[in-house]
Amino acid sequence: MNINLKSGAVVDRLGNAAVAALPASVQRPTYDRKAVRPGIVHIGLGAFCRAHVMVYTDEVLQQGATDWGVIGVDLMSPAIRDALNPQDGLYTLLSRDNGDDKLRVVGSILDVMVTADQKQEIFDLLMKPEIRIVTLTVTEKGYCQDAATGSLDEKNPVIISDLANPTDPRSVPGFLTEALRRRRDAGLAPFTVLVCDNLAQNGIKVRKIVTRFASLRDAELGRYISENVSFPCTMVDRITPATQDADRQSVASSLGVTDAWPVVTEPFRQWVIEDDFPLGRPEWEKAGAILVEDVTPYELMKLRCLNGSHSTLAYLSVVAGIETIADAMVDEDLPKVIRRLWDDDLIRTLPPVPGTDVVAYTHDLETRFRNTGVRHLTLQISWDGSQKLPPRLLEAASELYASGQNPRVIPLTVAAWMRFLSCRNELGQDYPVTDPHADRLTEIARNAGGDAARLADALLSVHEIFGEELPTNGHFRGEVVRHLSNMITHGVRYTIKAFLNEA
Repeated sequence: MNINLKSGAVVDRLGNAAVAALPASVQRPTYDRKAVRPGIVHIGLGAFCRAHVMVYTDEVLQQGATDWGVIGVDLMSPAIRDALNPQDGLYTLLSRDNGDDKLRVVGSILDVMVTADQKQEIFDLLMKPEIRIVTLTVTEKGYCQDAATGSLDEKNPVIISDLANPTDPRSVPGFLTEALRRRRDAGLAPFTVLVCDNLAQNGIKVRKIVTRFASLRDAELGRYISENVSFPCTMVDRITPATQDADRQSVASSLGVTDAWPVVTEPFRQWVIEDDFPLGRPEWEKAGAILVEDVTPYELMKLRCLNGSHSTLAYLSVVAGIETIADAMVDEDLPKVIRRLWDDDLIRTLPPVPGTDVVAYTHDLETRFRNTGVRHLTLQISWDGSQKLPPRLLEAASELYASGQNPRVIPLTVAAWMRFLSCRNELGQDYPVTDPHADRLTEIARNAGGDAARLADALLSVHEIFGEELPTNGHFRGEVVRHLSNMITHGVRYTIKAFLNEA
C-alpha cells in the first residue's frame, strides 16, 4: 500500500490519490486530469486499445492538450467499467522486453460507460458537439460483416434485431447509425468514425457496412452517412496479449497498490492514420503516429506479414500443443515455416511501403515474436479465424493465383485451421473454438469423420469465409487436402517437415 503524500491517507487501489506516491520509476500523468474535457468516445475497451490508442492520446495530453480526453464505452459487459471507474480511469501499461519491465500509468480515459444500463446516457454524450471522434476496437467480428465480401451480414440475428428496433441497437453498425441519425436530426455535424481494428481498408469497409445498415433502415439516412461522415483508414500495430493474474500480481508488487486491470504489451508500437478529420483531431503525430493520405501499403504489410504469420503459427501450434508464440519461435521448424510464408507468399503481394524495407520488417517481426516477456497465447490468436483468414491470407492467395503464381504456405495454414476445428490437440487435450461460426464449423469437422477431402470440401464451401473463386481453384484445393491428410494421418510435425523438405 502507498501513503498519499498530500493527505497522508493509506491508499490500496490505483487512482488519482495514489499517483503521487508511486515509485519514481513509474511513468504517470503529469497534466491536470481535472482540466481535461472529453473529445473522443471509444467503443470497445479491450487490452489492445489501452496499449495503443489510449497511450498515443495520453502523450498528446501530456503535451498540453485539454480537449481530447476519452470516454470509454463497452457494448458487452460492465467488467471494464467496474475495474477502471473506481481507479478514476487510470490503469497500468506494463511493457515487457525479455525480462526488462517498464511501467506507465495512463490517464487519457476519463470515464467508462456500458450500454447494458447506460445506453441513453451514451447517446446523450454522443450528442455533445465537443465529441468529434468515435474510435473503435471491437475486433473483426464486431462489425457484423460477411468476411468473404466485407459487406454487412444481413442475416446476422443482431442486425435483423437492430433493423426491427433501430432506436435501441445492440450492434456496432446499429449503434453508430442511431448516434449519427440523432446528430443529423439535431443539426450537429457528424463525428468522425475512426476504426482501429485489423480489417483491410478498415475505414472504407466500415463505411460500407454502416451505410448499408443505415440504407436498409432509411434510404435518406444511408445517403447522409455516405456523403457526410468521415471514416479514415488506419493501421495499428502492437502485440498485446490478454492480461493474466500473474500480470496483475506483478504490477501490484511494483506499484505498491492494486490495479484491477493492467495491460501487458511489447515496447514496439506503430499507428498509421489517414488524415481526414473534418472536426479536428489530437496531434497524434507528436506521439509518433504517422499521418498519411493512403494507409493501404502499411496496412497490407502489417495484416499479412504480422497477422498472417501469427495465424499460421497459432493454428499449427495449438494442434501441436504449443502454448505461446515465443514457445513456437524456439521450435525447430516453425520459424522456418513463417520465413517461407513471408518470402514465398506474402512479400510478393505487397506494394512498396514508404520508408520501409519490408524484408527487414519481417526480420524485426521474428525478434518481436521471440519476446519471452509477452506471453501471447496461440489459442487466443486462433480466435475468430473465419473473420481473420480472409484479410490476412486468403486475399493474398487469390492475388497470387490471379497473377499466375501459386501460394506455397497459405494452403498449409488453411489445412492447419481445418485440423484445429477438431477441438483436440495431438497431446489429447481439448480446447474451445472461439468464432462467430464456431457451432457450424465444429459440426462440419465432426461430421467429416477424419476424411481430409470431405472435411476440406465442406469447409471450402462456406462462402462467408472462402468466397466463390478460391474453392474452385484445383491447385489450392489439392494442396489443402494434401496437407490436411498428412496432419490427420501423421500429425503436424510430420506435415511441417515434409513441407520444408519439398523443393
